[in-house]
Amino acid sequence: MGKENEYGADQIQILEGLEAVRKRPGMYIGSTSARGLHHLVYEIVDNAVDEALAGYCKNIYVTINPGDSITVEDDGRGIPVGMNHKAGKSALEVVYTVLHAGGKFGGGGYKVSGGLHGVGASVVNALSTMLSVEVYKEGKVYFQSYQKGKPDEPVKIIDDCELDKHGTKVTFQPDNTIFEETVYDYDTLKQRLRETAFLTKGLRIVLCDARGEEPRVHEFHYAGGIKEFVTYLNKNKEALYPEVIYCEGMRDNIYVEVAMQHNDSYNDGTYSFVNNIITPEGGTHLAGFRNALTKTFNAYARANKILKDNEPALTGEDIREGLTAIISVKIEEPQFEGQTKQKLGNSEARGAVDSIVSEQLTYFLEQNPTVAKNICEKSLLAQRAREAARKARDLTRRKTALEGMALPGKLADCSDKDPKNCEIFIVEGDSAGGSAKTARSRATQAILPLRGKILNVEKARLDRIYGNNEIKAMITAFGTGIHEDFDISKLRYDKIIIMTDADVDGAHIATLMLTFLYRFMPELIKQGHVYLATPPLYKIEKNKNVWYAYSDDELNNLLNNEIGRDGNNKIQRYKGLGEMDAEQLWETTMDPEKRILKRVMIDEEKTSEIDVTFTTLMGDKVEPRREFIEENAKYVQNLDI
Repeated sequence: MGKENEYGADQIQILEGLEAVRKRPGMYIGSTSARGLHHLVYEIVDNAVDEALAGYCKNIYVTINPGDSITVEDDGRGIPVGMNHKAGKSALEVVYTVLHAGGKFGGGGYKVSGGLHGVGASVVNALSTMLSVEVYKEGKVYFQSYQKGKPDEPVKIIDDCELDKHGTKVTFQPDNTIFEETVYDYDTLKQRLRETAFLTKGLRIVLCDARGEEPRVHEFHYAGGIKEFVTYLNKNKEALYPEVIYCEGMRDNIYVEVAMQHNDSYNDGTYSFVNNIITPEGGTHLAGFRNALTKTFNAYARANKILKDNEPALTGEDIREGLTAIISVKIEEPQFEGQTKQKLGNSEARGAVDSIVSEQLTYFLEQNPTVAKNICEKSLLAQRAREAARKARDLTRRKTALEGMALPGKLADCSDKDPKNCEIFIVEGDSAGGSAKTARSRATQAILPLRGKILNVEKARLDRIYGNNEIKAMITAFGTGIHEDFDISKLRYDKIIIMTDADVDGAHIATLMLTFLYRFMPELIKQGHVYLATPPLYKIEKNKNVWYAYSDDELNNLLNNEIGRDGNNKIQRYKGLGEMDAEQLWETTMDPEKRILKRVMIDEEKTSEIDVTFTTLMGDKVEPRREFIEENAKYVQNLDI
């Protein structure tokens, strides 16, 4: 082995001490919420993935143990255990007790590595009440355990193992005095580990939840890597052509992989990653990809007379309609931009992705004229629809009062003109709308009743969406515009509250609304402006007293502990908002002092899985929807929520 590939005790570099981590955990793992808790697992898994990227690790096992401790085991080379001469102690102890120690700094250890900050093992150790690590090397099992980051004793050999066994096994218990939440969510880990396996072709990751009576196990192993990722994301859509287009190569020391395939939907599902970390805000690698795509398809369409000389060029948006794409780059020193470090800033990544995709895509299109023609024709249809939508949009764009673009006739607006004080209730049906208009506080609460189910935007092109009256009414009322016209500073209401019946139909209407907002105004959700109202399920009357219950549990609690179960109880189950008079609707669902609102949130790291879920629930295919409901029903604690 040459000097460059050496990964011994002295390749582990030391940068600074650990106490700060327990004082300011948020600085190191982003937050102490559930997100930070799950981040601990990713830090340890990323270390094992680095071994896989370097070509040494084939399997990673992640287990959620009873009591929510976590075990991560890999078959990589095993963390070095020899003496680190700078520190005067075992390299293993340095990795787990010194911040910014690891093979990721100073070159020589790893070429590229995942993990956003490279803080890894020591931070997990500092934030765990207990952590133990076993290293299998040269027929020996090395061991060290820690409490809140401090070693119990020096690294020691505790056993022999087979000579060919190698790897690292870590078990840790997150500190419940630091984390607000210490219960691991299986689905959150499942999604992240599935993504990691897609992005590291050939790596096998096994997730096991050992907390229940029956263990839940998922295994992820994709020989095709990101090509299989695209197939997975497209599984509930009709692909436009059978094969997944794949480009890969090295430029300027950057390894680029791109996989893509169009489907029959109208959304752009492009996801970009750097060293296996999702970049929700894109960056230079995404810009390079988009430029290559637009340039290459226009050149092909012109050369093959699909686009006439006098016709306008296809825009990137036209070409990306119905595209699912994964862009994955591996880069030695990624620079991230923006507050949240979710955007790649390295300028050389733009050129690397652009040149590799341009060259290989050109070659693919020439070799596959039928596929090329298919994509160009879909893009031309998108261009025409965009033109029709632009005309429709010009009509729906919110003009100033002078230009006379009226707010929707059925909107009962509020009198306060400061958006921060205002909220709008989107209510299904006229009867509930009538009650809500009577019940509301006129100064700050606006009501927009919608008739029937709104258009399912998952299955409609832009021009149809702009032509839909219910959607037009919402766009005009909110004031922000949609898509590239979207401007959050024009939002007319601080809270957008979806108020539907507490039944299956109501849930469907709420999902249609959320699909529309997620696809066309995602910032409203990301910035916390979208809420679901929670109407009560039951009204209980006894001796002229009235109680409301919002779930079966609450009803039982009230009957057992407050009201008592006897014959004088009159219990009414509400089937819909229309059954309440204005006063009841105000008291239970609209009064800011008493109501329960649920804020709708998007986890940026889960966007690919949110996409799959929306397509499954709102797309054309019945079978995946049935499977999804069957698979998930048993894990839903309370179906009324």
